[in-house]
Amino acid sequence: MLEIEKLKFDEKGLIPAIVVDAISKKVLTLAYMNKESLKITMEKNLTCFYSRSRNELWLKGETSGNYQHVVSITADCDYDALVVEVEKDGPACHLGKDSCFHNPVHANPELKDFSLEGLMDLLKGRKETLPEGSYTTYLFQKGIDKILKKVGEENTEVIIAAKADDKKETVYEIADLCYHVMVLMTEMGISLEDIHRELASRHVIDHKVKQEKMTK
Repeated sequence: MLEIEKLKFDEKGLIPAIVVDAISKKVLTLAYMNKESLKITMEKNLTCFYSRSRNELWLKGETSGNYQHVVSITADCDYDALVVEVEKDGPACHLGKDSCFHNPVHANPELKDFSLEGLMDLLKGRKETLPEGSYTTYLFQKGIDKILKKVGEENTEVIIAAKADDKKETVYEIADLCYHVMVLMTEMGISLEDIHRELASRHVIDHKVKQEKMTK
C-alpha cells in the first residue's frame, strides 16, 4: 500500500478527492482532504474532508446521517489526486440529490448512455406515474402474479437458448430476464444495492471456505 507521505498535497496542504459510489460507479462529489482528514478517513473508514470555506475538518454524515463508508482509496499516477470508493448511507449532495453532479451540460446524441442504475430509475418512474402505452406500466398494473409469470417465462427462454448453444439468442433472452427481474425488484422495493451487499457477503463467505480448505 502507498504511504501517505508519498502523496503530493498542494501549497495549501490539500489534495482533491473524487468520491465514487462503489456499487454504481457514479461520481458522487469532489472534495478536498489534508493529511489529517485523510488519516481520519483511513482510521474510521468514513470520509472526512477539509472545508476550504470554513477552514475546518468535516466528517461526512456527522450532521445529516449520510455517512460514506470507505471501500478503497486510490491515488492517480502523479500522486496528486485521489479516488475514494464508498458505500453511502444517503444522498451525497447537500441539496438532497444522490450525487453533487446532477446538472447536465452536454450529451452526445450519437452515443447512448445506459446503466443498470438508470434503468432502475426509469422503472421506479414508471411505477410512480404509470404512463399509458408503456409495457412496464402494464406489468405494474397487473401486479406481482403477472410479473412473476413473466420472470418464469423468460427464465425458460434462457434455458432453451443456452441448451441450443445459441449465444446471440441467449444474450437476448438474458437481457429480457434481467429486465423482468428488475421490474420484480422495483415492485418489491429491492434495490441494486441490496443485491450487491448480498453478493458481497457471499464472496466473503466463499473466500473463508477456500482458506479453510487450503489449511486442511
